[in-house]
Amino acid sequence: MAKMQLDVFDRRIIDQLQRNGRISNVELAKAVGLSPSPCLRRVRYLEDAGIIDRYVAILNQGSAGFSLSVFVQVTLERQVETALETFERIIAERPEVMEAYLMTGDSDYLLRIVVPDVSDYEVFLKDHLTRIPGVASIKSSFALNRVKYETALPRQTE
Repeated sequence: MAKMQLDVFDRRIIDQLQRNGRISNVELAKAVGLSPSPCLRRVRYLEDAGIIDRYVAILNQGSAGFSLSVFVQVTLERQVETALETFERIIAERPEVMEAYLMTGDSDYLLRIVVPDVSDYEVFLKDHLTRIPGVASIKSSFALNRVKYETALPRQTE
């Protein structure tokens, strides 16, 4: 798939929407230097092209009652397609799993889990993660402090 060429206005729109997804079209148009009609057409185009995936409210993890982040390295017994598909299907269904990546290196997957506390992680680990067929090893690391957290992608140069 060819990389979509974004012009300066597209990049400005993306930058504004990443910072405030609730901005009105009139405010957005003013901020990026367009009139409202062409601005809205560009936003719709970015949505249709899949560059803008969705609009969400970003919650404060701790205030929402999920104070513990756990990074989990999972190694499977075998890296065959059926084992990968099974693991990914089961993990995708778990609401505690915020992110899951197929990795290179020492482990097959890296997961980011959020739960209220250690006892909730223990339940997730014992009742769900260890019961997935083909899991050979699990290494858990508990985050002490979140140093940086961004949801906006880096700004593209104009």
